[in-house]
Amino acid sequence: MGRSSRSSFLPVLLIGTLFFLFGFVTWLNATLIPYLQMACELTSGQAYLVTLAFYISYFFMALPSSAVLRRTGLHGGMSVGLGVMAVGALLFLPAALWRSYPLFLLGLFVVGSGLALLQTATNPYVTLVGPLESAAQRISIMGICNKVAGVLAPLVLGAVVFADADALAASLATLQGVERNAMLDGLALRAIPPYAFMAAALMVLALLVRWAPLPEVRTGDDQPAAEGGADSVFGHPNLVFGVVALFLYVGAEVIAVDTIGPFASTLGIPMGEAQFYGSYTLLGMVLGYLFGIATIPRFIGQSTALLGSALVGTVLAVLAARADAQHLLRLPFFDLRAFAVVELNIPLPALLLALLGVANALVWPAIWPLAIAGTGRHTSTASALLIMAIAGGALMPLVYNAWAGMVGAQQGYGLLVPCYLYMAWYALRGHRRTRWWFAYRLRVDK
Repeated sequence: MGRSSRSSFLPVLLIGTLFFLFGFVTWLNATLIPYLQMACELTSGQAYLVTLAFYISYFFMALPSSAVLRRTGLHGGMSVGLGVMAVGALLFLPAALWRSYPLFLLGLFVVGSGLALLQTATNPYVTLVGPLESAAQRISIMGICNKVAGVLAPLVLGAVVFADADALAASLATLQGVERNAMLDGLALRAIPPYAFMAAALMVLALLVRWAPLPEVRTGDDQPAAEGGADSVFGHPNLVFGVVALFLYVGAEVIAVDTIGPFASTLGIPMGEAQFYGSYTLLGMVLGYLFGIATIPRFIGQSTALLGSALVGTVLAVLAARADAQHLLRLPFFDLRAFAVVELNIPLPALLLALLGVANALVWPAIWPLAIAGTGRHTSTASALLIMAIAGGALMPLVYNAWAGMVGAQQGYGLLVPCYLYMAWYALRGHRRTRWWFAYRLRVDK
């Protein structure tokens, strides 16, 4: 199933470009949440439907995506996924014209559906295009491409559609009726140019990928079941436990990126600054990926990387929930509007959330190969189940919002602690479970 490092270089390079572009699309949500909250006059709970609409599509579309890939192959599925994403981006145009929040959400769902197909194809492709023991290293390279795009996405979209956020908020507070609606309509229309460009770029990329020299790799789905092996994809405990771990991880990652700005706003930080804090988290992930590339598998194994990440995440989550929120630090930041480095005030809890990016970086690259190990002919279905786990990004922010409403925005980050503890258990024990205890008992009794 694997390929040599030399023969996998070109595919990894091309897929890295893909990860950059759809990573750019994914991490726009950190800016879309406050933008749509203002443009469509939403409550905070309604605004977090952005993450629900985007990430829940993975749950509904992952298994259908697996069926599509069985017909198109991994290579062809990437092109189809990009085309679906382009359709979703185009839906932002009428949504902006009519300032329709439901249509914005539909566009996000369609974009997420295309990404579900793309992720179902690209993640096993990157895992299997080279030696399995270095899969986390290759996925880390993809993660860098994805998260560098994530650092840039809120900067670009924020500079285009939300550059004067604080001035807009002040003006809207003084307006009523027709004048207020006219200003909100104008704000919504700002989304048209970037999403029209995005749709065109995705269509061009879909055509390029269709004709790119990407070799097909075998997923193992055509292999007969091994003697004594699991007859069902659910017969692999390491996969089932891995799906849960990935669900909790994606939820924790999205909370760390998408709530950091709104949380900082509750502390009195201007929206014009707070909307960019998510870029710090993603920059931390880039640093974590670089560490993974340098150390996996040469110095540490994938399970060790996962355990270390989970333990660091636990400590940072505890500190973020308890740190002094009034303590501000001044950190450098590149302002695209002024095209210069400026200093931002960032509260200590927000900085700790940003540091979660370092802890989060190696979780996905480590869980994926550990979870699909040994799934054989069920690999495509196993990959689809793991993609379904991305729905954690849809549900966990809503859980956080509800929990934070009861205990406070900062204390709500304590929700992340049990998530990281479960990941630590998976690194220590969960991924080693190759059969269910009741199946083992049945075999012994026979």
